[in-house]
Amino acid sequence: MSTPYPFTAIVGQDDLRLGLLLNAVSPAVGGVLVRGEKGTAKSTAVRALAALMPEVAVVPGCRFSCDPASPDPACPDGPHAEAAGVARAARTVELPVGASEDRLVGALDIERALSEGVKAFEPGLLADAHRGILYVDEVNLLHDHLVDLLLDAAAMGASYVEREGVSVRHAARFLLVGTMNPEEGELRPQLLDRFGLTVEVSASRDTDERVEVVRRRLAYDDDPEGFAARWAGEENALRERIAAARALLPRVVLGDGVLRQIAATCAAFEVDGMRADIVMARTATALAAWAGREEVTADDVRQAALLALPHRRRRNPFDAPGLDEDKLDQTLDEAGPQENNDGDDDPDPGPDGGGDGGGGGGVPPQADGEDRTPPQPPQGQGSEGDSPSPAPDAPGRPAGGEQQPVAAAEPFRTKMLSVPGLGEGAAGRRSRARTEHGRTTGARRPEGALTKLHLAATVQAAAPHQHARGRSGRGLVVRRDDLRQATREGREGNLVLFVVDASGSMAARQRMSAVKGAVLSLLLDAYQRRDKVGLVTFRGKEAEVALPPTSSVDAAAARLESLPTGGRTPLAAGLLKAHDVLRVERLRDPSRRPLLVVVTDGRATGGPEPVALAGRAARLHRSEGTASVVVDCESGYVRLGLAGELARELGGTAVTLDELRADSIAGLVKDVTAAGRAA
Repeated sequence: MSTPYPFTAIVGQDDLRLGLLLNAVSPAVGGVLVRGEKGTAKSTAVRALAALMPEVAVVPGCRFSCDPASPDPACPDGPHAEAAGVARAARTVELPVGASEDRLVGALDIERALSEGVKAFEPGLLADAHRGILYVDEVNLLHDHLVDLLLDAAAMGASYVEREGVSVRHAARFLLVGTMNPEEGELRPQLLDRFGLTVEVSASRDTDERVEVVRRRLAYDDDPEGFAARWAGEENALRERIAAARALLPRVVLGDGVLRQIAATCAAFEVDGMRADIVMARTATALAAWAGREEVTADDVRQAALLALPHRRRRNPFDAPGLDEDKLDQTLDEAGPQENNDGDDDPDPGPDGGGDGGGGGGVPPQADGEDRTPPQPPQGQGSEGDSPSPAPDAPGRPAGGEQQPVAAAEPFRTKMLSVPGLGEGAAGRRSRARTEHGRTTGARRPEGALTKLHLAATVQAAAPHQHARGRSGRGLVVRRDDLRQATREGREGNLVLFVVDASGSMAARQRMSAVKGAVLSLLLDAYQRRDKVGLVTFRGKEAEVALPPTSSVDAAAARLESLPTGGRTPLAAGLLKAHDVLRVERLRDPSRRPLLVVVTDGRATGGPEPVALAGRAARLHRSEGTASVVVDCESGYVRLGLAGELARELGGTAVTLDELRADSIAGLVKDVTAAGRAA
């Protein structure tokens, strides 16, 4: 086994280290989600933490790591007789992104369960991680149903495995640590809320600190054991401090005054539910124990808020993470005097009492990170908020040169645009697909390991052979050939490729603001339906891939926000560029079906025969069966209907901006017509 990098040798990253250590002191905090760019020691820190965790006593031979002092009465390996436990190191179990559900929660031997009536259970990773650390690298890339199972187990402290009426339950209490790169896509807000704390990490810009990082890493790579030995003293000291904080934790007092500050802070920042209050209380208590104190202070509350609240305030992927620290200080200051009305003995429980974030590390760098996040859509004003600013061209008049980007209008809920037919892509929420989860539609012989038993079909297959198999008892004699796999239908995520017209004909300020608002709304819909998205824009003489297909819809929103406009309308170039993108993506991920969304007024200018070229490019998409929709952006009393003609060439459907809204009178759902299916 390789020697892990020492936790104490990590340079900087105070927020990351503090978040992990607080969970080591109090696993009830609920785990930590580490968000940050690649190469910022996220995985290194998590793996290094395992060496600092205290040893655990387990029942000998128990596959579920039961505590001999209080064994789980429902343990599948139980009941356990009284016996001395054996000590072992706390485990760190890594959940691979491509793991199956059975690998995570364990699997039942269905054949033995039916024929013998026994619960033959093979434990999964949740059982291995009990009383240890469960580490999920790139947690944002896990399938939704795996994340749901994982976080449910973390919340309940137990894992349930059920197969057609046969169920097994075992304890699953672990320190949950997830890491992710936001550039590769976000977790849904309701899943973010299940992580106790979140920390944002980034590479240091200090030259001396970066030099020290490289120096230590090279020294470790040359001699891992020797490098670890040089840090053994610091590691032992930190290990003892964790043990001391754990011992002190039950004696820490959470007074009514700080409890009021916690409640006031959560109310002021309008977080949903009560989980934030509970997590803040547990985090503040752990902070006090870590500092060696038996009483929680206002500084602990402030630090707890910075760790527990930022990810709970995000309502959609376009919201910038973080807290307004001035508002936080004001809230703590207003809630504090109710406990200290005399004000002289402890005049500064709030912002001035060391709450500037400079001491001890661990304050998430939210306030200075706004330049790294996509700008938020304007709230409440829509495009009118930009109308006083000067525009180089009068509204409605085509622009000859490039214009400055305009802000998007307020996003809205869109109709569901789906790809027809039945796919087999990654689990999502858009188009119909054969999936592992969903409603049962039939049965078939399993092609590999049985994962979802169709009980009725299995019994029906086995019933005719009972006499020949010599059945004499009550049990059903079941053979491998009798087993039937349930076929299920659910929803898949698609590749939604946006082709956006940014030419002069679209450049009027009010018009482009509405167009951006519509695309932003579709991006939000794609985020909620777990799609990949890409962005192609065309204007002037050419088209460009503004964003290659990605799971990060907030990156697409940022590119859209800064999109300049002006020039001619090379529609054919935009469609051909989109064809190139889809061709490559079909090779990379052939099971993910594409949905082409062209946002234009249908005009085509520039070059010889621009309309004919656009028609040929559209028919190329149609010939390959690409599902498509044209969002018609034409405005005014006189309409040429060019977008509708483009939709017919694509073999798709045209919708206006007004029809795109889910609450429009045109209907609630509009299926995209596949190429070749249009009458």
